Amino acid sequence: MLQLKSQPEQQHRSPFDLHDEGAYCAWRTVKLQNYPRDAQALVVGIRDPLQMSAREHSAITQRIADSNMAIFALPQPMDKNTFTRFCAQFGLTHLDKNLCADDDGISELRVIPEGRPQEYIPYSNKPINWHTDGYYNATDRLIRAMVLHCVQAAARGGANALLDHELVYLLLRDADPEFVAALMHPHCMTIPANIENGIELRAAQTGPVFSVDPADGCLHMRYTARTRSIAWRDDRTTRAALQKLDDLLTSEHTPIFQHRMQAGQGILCNNVLHTRTAFADDTNTGEQRLVLRARYYDRIHSDTTDAPA
Repeated sequence: MLQLKSQPEQQHRSPFDLHDEGAYCAWRTVKLQNYPRDAQALVVGIRDPLQMSAREHSAITQRIADSNMAIFALPQPMDKNTFTRFCAQFGLTHLDKNLCADDDGISELRVIPEGRPQEYIPYSNKPINWHTDGYYNATDRLIRAMVLHCVQAAARGGANALLDHELVYLLLRDADPEFVAALMHPHCMTIPANIENGIELRAAQTGPVFSVDPADGCLHMRYTARTRSIAWRDDRTTRAALQKLDDLLTSEHTPIFQHRMQAGQGILCNNVLHTRTAFADDTNTGEQRLVLRARYYDRIHSDTTDAPA
């Protein structure tokens, strides 16, 4: 991400402070100048995920700095062990072992017709609307980074749309800073409790859409476009902000990246907004779309000085 603390005397300044217009304008200029033109500009080819060259590592971290996301392309898919070791090279080590993840904390996203996973859309072939991962997590378990890796592509469909949450912040603030203030309210969005067979697996979670990490000054977004059972703060500004956000997510003028992962490709990101289209598996061969997913409490290290020699 963009460096917010380049000089000691500027440590208190943040582009995400609604009272600091100077810091915001400076950051906004750089953000728009460096923003990738399309999804192809995000793609970085990697020869060996465990022995990345300095150029490969730097290319990925530069894209993370510019847009909080990169698409990596390998000669062949990774197994789960290689996948986690690859992620660790970007400072990602603290996995969120969510409800349907395997014992190692990695989720295998594919169509599962029975058992607990079948109740969750990522384990189906249905489309998934705009969201950031872990929007239902407690504030001490925020998902700051998410990595997807395609082991087997679907026969048809299964494409992702991607949108940098910082750019969403920028567009909302340009439209009306009060929209951002409303979405930063600590009671902005409530996700209902997850109850299964009368047992509460997760309590209801209330919190903001946008928040700033006090430790590093980075912006986090917690959002879902789902409407069922979501409780929003009921005031005029919040309603207007949500309408504007929906307009941005459905507008052909918003720079949304579209990409359909092929086997060996993956998305490395600081939990940007994303979707997935419906897909169909190959009924002739029986091959299923399989995507590995890892969610982390860490952000991606985007300092190019950490690149391999």
